[in-house]
Amino acid sequence: MSLVDFSKCSLWVSLASITFNPTFWNIAARQEYKTHWITKLFGNDRYKGCYAIAATIFGLGIVRDLLFNRAMGEQPTLALLDTFAVKAIALALFGAGMTFVVSSTYMLGITGTFLGDYFGILMNERVTGFPFNVLENPMYVGSTMSFLGTSLWYAKPAGLLVTAYVWLVYDIALRFEGPFTTMIYANRDTQASGDAKQRKKKL
Repeated sequence: MSLVDFSKCSLWVSLASITFNPTFWNIAARQEYKTHWITKLFGNDRYKGCYAIAATIFGLGIVRDLLFNRAMGEQPTLALLDTFAVKAIALALFGAGMTFVVSSTYMLGITGTFLGDYFGILMNERVTGFPFNVLENPMYVGSTMSFLGTSLWYAKPAGLLVTAYVWLVYDIALRFEGPFTTMIYANRDTQASGDAKQRKKKL
């Protein structure tokens, strides 16, 4: 018996959802930064636009998790993973993962978590408290840990494969998000420096 049943449509739908989510929010956010299309939809209120995409991303995340759980329900179970020790590790991973996700959201707030910088809603300074003093990208790491914990809890080898794919997708997303976010804040600092020089000239 195969450890992963690739014939199940639910597995491929789950992988498609995992691929779609970060692809969607990166494309949508970059277009917002360039054209302010989401802000315009909400009467030029960038906060409403940011909250709208936050709700969309959150909803897509719930759908992704439901699809993942459905896919795992149709996948083979490995007896070797169905032990008390593995379940204890699974609980620890899931608990730690959710701690990273929830605490990073708390530290950043809604706009800091859900692409507010693309809307021009920038943070005054870099967040350095927990969990950012432990991990550079606690949201992505925590989400991956939750996938891994769930997969181990249900003793699903397919879940381990999906978890590896989740991390690959997040790693690719970070390669786009990281430099772009750095550019946004660099532009803010450059503009602030230019404004300060202009004020000095006037004085």
